[in-house]
Amino acid sequence: MAAMRASKDLPESSLPLDRVLVGDCVELMNGLPEASIDLVFADPPYNLQLGQDLLRPNNSRVAGVDDAWDKFDDFASYDAFTRAWLGAARRVLKPDGALWVIGSYHNIYRVGTTLQDLGFWMLNDIVWRKSNPMPNFRGRRFTNAHETLLWCAREKESRYVFNYEAMKTLNDDLQMRSDWLLPLCGGVERLKLVDGEGKLRKAHPTQKPEALLHRVILAASKPGDVILDPFFGTGTTGAVAKRLGRRFIGLERERDYAKLARERLADVRAHDAEDVAVARTRREEPRIPFGALVERGLIKPGEVMFDPRRRWTARVRADGTVISAEAKGSIHAVGAAVQGAPACNGWMFWHVERDGAVVPIDVLRSQVRAELAAG
Repeated sequence: MAAMRASKDLPESSLPLDRVLVGDCVELMNGLPEASIDLVFADPPYNLQLGQDLLRPNNSRVAGVDDAWDKFDDFASYDAFTRAWLGAARRVLKPDGALWVIGSYHNIYRVGTTLQDLGFWMLNDIVWRKSNPMPNFRGRRFTNAHETLLWCAREKESRYVFNYEAMKTLNDDLQMRSDWLLPLCGGVERLKLVDGEGKLRKAHPTQKPEALLHRVILAASKPGDVILDPFFGTGTTGAVAKRLGRRFIGLERERDYAKLARERLADVRAHDAEDVAVARTRREEPRIPFGALVERGLIKPGEVMFDPRRRWTARVRADGTVISAEAKGSIHAVGAAVQGAPACNGWMFWHVERDGAVVPIDVLRSQVRAELAAG
């Protein structure tokens, strides 16, 4: 572990950043430096086990996934494949890195078992609920309207990235839930090719929507982080990573897909750095003691603070302590004492008058934080 932690800050020149590499993903990952990747997003073969053609009611054939890369001899061979690529991915992840993998009921439970067997620490399972799923044409099962994403840290002790405030803001200031309603990839975003009959067909049968990757990458990484996709396909992960100011490494076995991905990425432009900055949680912001407000003169010794309803007051001292008729100590301890409560957030409880308005002292703390950020 010590060797891994020492390699957290590898020079960028040691990584094939913003490139698409063609070949076996396990071999390619084994060629990358240990503990060099911040985030892995993986959309592996689902091993769909299709036994026959799927037909619509008009007897036309549904273009399902029947490519060789999705076929395995049996569950044992699929499990061995899963263990190999997940093991290689874990080796290249930084100690505080994380991995996302998406799948369907055909494979996600087998993948989940392997993740836990290898020591990954499960954080969430996310249900991607499709707003426009393909119908169940035979009428013998429920319409398969979702896929599952597993989000896990490299290990239990990992200090993984989670941009909680960004997810909350993205969701109209409500906590983001683990069920995501998003449409399938379609419209101009869906890459298409002309087949031998001169008809347009999907360039890749399982191209994921950029909206899904936008949410994953925004939630679990920071600008400048390196994101690895071992099943790059036509490059959705890279396109979203590039727009959001992240670096990417794409691994793809099929040369035709890699070619399409490179062409797609050449047209992608990164957003300005200011536009992809991630909102920080309060825990990530610098700690500002109440005494700092007194030192800066934002609150003066002898000033009297009060609660929103002016039931209690406390006088400020030069050393940052406060005193009331009932107690003396910190803003939190005195706030709790006057209320007879076990605890109190003094920043929101105590108020002062400024320019004729009553404001919580937390507003003054925000001013100090802004000064520090500007400096």
